[in-house]
Amino acid sequence: MPINRSQRIKEKAAEMGFLACGIIPMPAFDEYNKALDQRIESFPESRELYEPLYNQTKKIENAKTLIVCTQSYNNYRVPESLNGLIGKMYLFDSRLSYSEEYRARQEFESFLKTLGIEFLQGSVPARWAAAKAGVGKFGRNNFIYDPVHGSYLTILTWVTDTELEYDEPVEAGLTGTTQADTTLAEGCSENCRKCINTCPTGALNDSLSMNRGKCIAELSFFAKELPDEETQTKMGRWIYGCDACQDCCPMNSAEDRGVEAGASARAKKDFPLLGDYEKFLKPEFIINMDQVTYENIINPRFWYMGKDNLWLWKANALRNMANSGSYHHGD
Repeated sequence: MPINRSQRIKEKAAEMGFLACGIIPMPAFDEYNKALDQRIESFPESRELYEPLYNQTKKIENAKTLIVCTQSYNNYRVPESLNGLIGKMYLFDSRLSYSEEYRARQEFESFLKTLGIEFLQGSVPARWAAAKAGVGKFGRNNFIYDPVHGSYLTILTWVTDTELEYDEPVEAGLTGTTQADTTLAEGCSENCRKCINTCPTGALNDSLSMNRGKCIAELSFFAKELPDEETQTKMGRWIYGCDACQDCCPMNSAEDRGVEAGASARAKKDFPLLGDYEKFLKPEFIINMDQVTYENIINPRFWYMGKDNLWLWKANALRNMANSGSYHHGD
């Protein structure tokens, strides 16, 4: 029997080091819209942060197929000086053109084009796409989990007008109240609330719920003004992003995944060029950083804050130092 295109795509995905690859008919994302409705109802003060997300479910003309793959970004060593300061996803950003993961994606896309597959413009909610395509399941902290590699994942999606041979789409059944939920990770115990209890600001207030306006990542990237003093204290040492609800999760523990901890640590490698950036990301350097250095070195690598928001980097660095006990008012 000849190998069909979907089989060839999955073989190429495996060759590129992707963890999983799912190919399904282009789905609607009604569940995602309902989830956004619930978030706005629960957290009306964060409405303006959620409303733009509805754009991800706008109909994409001629869309027939959704291809979803996952990559791990937990293969790299976190520099000790940046541990707990910068979110791992941003330290090991697969969107950087010099990363292995970026090159793998480029080669994979070139391969799809050799099969006559072109991509359509438009976006989809990546985590829900991963759940529907069967390449991962939700944890109660809202992240998608791979059963072996945990939640430190990059989710890649491609929408095409080409019909392919399909996997069986996963029917969404996510309520967060029962292990029978088809898109809830099996290892996510109903009685475990570590992620909820660990969330520094209380943004993660319940299973599969989150107030985006209180999330440290949101506050560290996009704040238009400084949070109140109590919130700044709760934000701790994080300067760019936050991994608290993932780092505490038993499903991200090497031991719980059946990986011997020492072997797992030895297997980690250095992310390209991160050593060259490390000194620029230390809080004592950031508070004295000039605009030229910021625009030419930091912003091209960590771009969420924008070129005009060096002040926010400095505010985050000062908060880090204050919460670390290394800075005092009047110093």
